[in-house]
Amino acid sequence: SISDAIYSCTMLDFTANGNDSSKKLRVEDRMESPPSRVLHIRKLPSEVSETEVIALGLPFGKVTNILMLKGKNQAFLELGTEEAAVTMVNYYTAVTPQVRNVPVFIQFSNHKDVDTQILPSSFLIFSLPRSSSLSFIPAQRAQAVLQAVSAVQEGGSPNSDTSALDSVLAQAPSPVLRIIIDNMFYPVTLDVLQQIFSKFGTVMKIITFTKNNQFQALLQFSEPVNAQQARLSLDGQNIYNSCCTLRIDFSKLVNLNVKYNNDKSRDYTRPELPAGDGQPSLDPAMAAALNKDSSLLGTPSGMVAPYSSGGGFQSSLSYSQGGGAISPLSAAAAAAAAAGRVALSGHSGCSGVLLVSNLNEEMVTPQSLFTLFGVYGDAQRVKILYNKKDSALIQMSDGNQAQLAMSHLNGQKMFGKIIRVTLSKHQTVQLPREGLDDQGLTKDFTNSPLHRFKKPGSKNFQNIFPPSATLHLSNVPEDVTEEDLRQLFSNAGGTVKAFKFFQGHKMALLQMSTVEEAIQALMDLHNYDMGSNHHLKVSFSKSTI
Repeated sequence: SISDAIYSCTMLDFTANGNDSSKKLRVEDRMESPPSRVLHIRKLPSEVSETEVIALGLPFGKVTNILMLKGKNQAFLELGTEEAAVTMVNYYTAVTPQVRNVPVFIQFSNHKDVDTQILPSSFLIFSLPRSSSLSFIPAQRAQAVLQAVSAVQEGGSPNSDTSALDSVLAQAPSPVLRIIIDNMFYPVTLDVLQQIFSKFGTVMKIITFTKNNQFQALLQFSEPVNAQQARLSLDGQNIYNSCCTLRIDFSKLVNLNVKYNNDKSRDYTRPELPAGDGQPSLDPAMAAALNKDSSLLGTPSGMVAPYSSGGGFQSSLSYSQGGGAISPLSAAAAAAAAAGRVALSGHSGCSGVLLVSNLNEEMVTPQSLFTLFGVYGDAQRVKILYNKKDSALIQMSDGNQAQLAMSHLNGQKMFGKIIRVTLSKHQTVQLPREGLDDQGLTKDFTNSPLHRFKKPGSKNFQNIFPPSATLHLSNVPEDVTEEDLRQLFSNAGGTVKAFKFFQGHKMALLQMSTVEEAIQALMDLHNYDMGSNHHLKVSFSKSTI
């Protein structure tokens, strides 16, 4: 029976970040169970509502049933498809789910659906008979909540009475924010939005679009409370000095349907999505819901004092000497530099440790990960997990650098595999015990001379760009020719499509045929000894040749 399943559900207890197998279970080390669209959720807070449990599953797809075991602080959540359940478990394997700021545990159930036939006819949500205190909740309320949530998910009107929907919305405002950027003098990218809003919780999806000649975005958090905190803190603030003012309200949508991962939309829970060649991200149902959203937003707010909390978003963007607006290219570069300062300002409440999974375990090394992640911050320690060599922990200098690296590298292809980058719950990466040989899987790079951002105010802060097929080369010796560099990068396992020297042969742009080839070339050839005391510096470029 399903009640027996509660007592038979166990999770293996083993460790990756250390060597004591008796330590408590960590989410990122959990062994996989056979997939099922029914998820078993444990260690829920005592006063949790069914709405809060449903909210855990909403970002991943349609929720079709729920069974709450109040006396056991547990629940079974049934999603519409097994694929949605797998995505949810994969996501919460690395990002610890929380309800009312309490960590909960999520795993696949042994059941393929929530069989309500085993329950008394008048009850859907109940406590197990084995529980010392029974607390039954009438099926009518549970079904009303599910119907209301289902109606919201479908973008229609609930068939249940409207008070049920009002109850849902009152208990858990939408995790989706609608953002309008007023006075947008400088570009605002997906990465800028992700870096700003991730201060308040896990950003799962973003869609940007233009409506009524205004740049707008829909941004979905993992939990409604995070959206609420972000709105309270950021509404009316400026991203840059005296411009790019945020107007924020809740969307009527509770889940974003992102079809493509490109410069206009991103689903951080599904890095495998195609780029879509610039296809529009809004489907008709979402567009219709946006028309309803517009009534939530008032008239554009006036200019407010620049937001500079914690050394944050205030930037030093400048105008051209001629007094006119700076060129779009200069504006883009300035905005990217400002985004780098935001993300690397050193003020962060989140962990600086990343969990990187789906690595090619035959090819990956601590050094290659240090070099790649070092493009976006100073990686201090790297640990490939002993029992799961396709995963690694990477400790950055602070949480902001970790966020920046995650936003740029999650979903990129490395050694033939699409890697997944999420925040780990660990605060540090432990080194192996003295005298213990961990086969070179853990490396401490704290004192490495190759850190790009050690010096305050370093110009490297202004040159942080997403992975691209075009690489920027610097510190090139004068006697090195174009043919020498073409040959060197071809030997790294790719095809050089274009090349261009500038700055009197001290620098060059080199374009590989794919982003994956450029990533591999950067890992292999950054700090390559070119002779004459010249070590080649390689980074990603925003330019094309």
